[in-house]
Amino acid sequence: MKQERILFVTGKLAEYSLREVLEKLAPQVGFEFEVIVLNVQVAALMHVPLVKRRLTVPDGINWVMLPGMCKGDLQVLIDHFGIPFKRGPKDHFDLPEYFGQEGKAPKDLSQYDIEILAEINHAPLMSNEEILQQAEHYRQNGADLIDVGCIPGESTKRAGEIVRMLVDSGYRVSIDSFDRAEVEAAVGNGAELILSCNQTNLDWVSKLGTEVVAIPNLPSDFDSLCTIVDQLVRSDTPFRIDPILEPIGFGFTTSLERYYRARKEFPDFEIMMGIGNLTELTEVDTAGINVLLAALCQELQIHSVLATEVINWACSAIREFDYARRLIKYAIENKSLPKHIHYQLVMLRDAKLNERGSDALSNLAQNIRDPNYRIFAEENQLHVMNRDGYWKGTDPYELFDQFLEANPKGLDASHAFYLGYEMCKAVTALTLGKQYQQDQPLNWGFLSQEEVSANERRRKQGEEPQCGPR
Repeated sequence: MKQERILFVTGKLAEYSLREVLEKLAPQVGFEFEVIVLNVQVAALMHVPLVKRRLTVPDGINWVMLPGMCKGDLQVLIDHFGIPFKRGPKDHFDLPEYFGQEGKAPKDLSQYDIEILAEINHAPLMSNEEILQQAEHYRQNGADLIDVGCIPGESTKRAGEIVRMLVDSGYRVSIDSFDRAEVEAAVGNGAELILSCNQTNLDWVSKLGTEVVAIPNLPSDFDSLCTIVDQLVRSDTPFRIDPILEPIGFGFTTSLERYYRARKEFPDFEIMMGIGNLTELTEVDTAGINVLLAALCQELQIHSVLATEVINWACSAIREFDYARRLIKYAIENKSLPKHIHYQLVMLRDAKLNERGSDALSNLAQNIRDPNYRIFAEENQLHVMNRDGYWKGTDPYELFDQFLEANPKGLDASHAFYLGYEMCKAVTALTLGKQYQQDQPLNWGFLSQEEVSANERRRKQGEEPQCGPR
């Protein structure tokens, strides 16, 4: 079968490295290619009217790939040339992934079966407005039920009022208290779940007709949990079980064993896990912890978790678990590793790095004919280049002094600010092992925030771009 022939359109400065990528990729994927360099330095500045004016498509081309940041309506080019046009990835180093995913449906991550209870900690100490704001934050980040956390050892008359306010605002609500007055007021105002039930409150809480979370009298006393379950069954009280997840250093591994035992001994009962004892009490970024806990819950058919966002390192824990429960559900049901499915939980470091290498950087530096600075972060160094020189090193202040000495009048205030901002991003990328691409935001997974590039900002203002991303 004859291989399809693809035309790749690029700018002058990207040609060398694009050809290197295509020479390795084409035999692997099974296509032939041609590269045409339009009379433009930077591929990122290409747009549809320019392509229409300057491009001549050779005979035998099946379709044309344009740079990912090419602006404009591709249908104009399709109608004009009579063959398909597509945008590639923003960075041509991502072409292997592009061709690997081309034609594949995106992964369906809409399914999950683990419910998130998000606790508003010490809710009675907060104003109604603060409570509603936090509840909405939790709901927007994936919470299915809002848990009203009361103050241990104290009794407040606000519990019922808080629950009623949340229920009237459309939230499902649970009450987290052992105080009888608080619990009864909460249930009377619409709370659908009581956290928690053991021998200290079993006699009265089992008479409220509301689902409870059954816990052992002491975390290590699994037999007491079995006794409580028996009594709840006899009283026809709806319940779910929580064997209590212990913090690291205080019986963590043994507590995992209790969850496994609970599933074995109670195969038909619902189980809940309070994951805050790990995310809040372990001084580490919480995304990885949430993935592991979601995997444990999915495999043991634990269908609800109690999550919190009290300490700052856990301030995105609800949303992390929402992504984690979807990822793990997909992986287990499709018998697939939880890898290359989506990257929303890869936040600190990137999934992979594209490096041009010293030869490509040197070639690029030799071919720059304009004063715009190009910045790269690889080989544990910053690389800065324009027509006046090529500077590299680890200290951005030293580099700035060097290229300022080469062209003392070449930087105005706005351009100097831009270069400082970009080098700060580049140093961050080198420090953390992230991909840096000039004039583009760093990727922080689901925490990423869109930025208007400096080039795009100046275009909108009718000015010439002053920066030089590839």
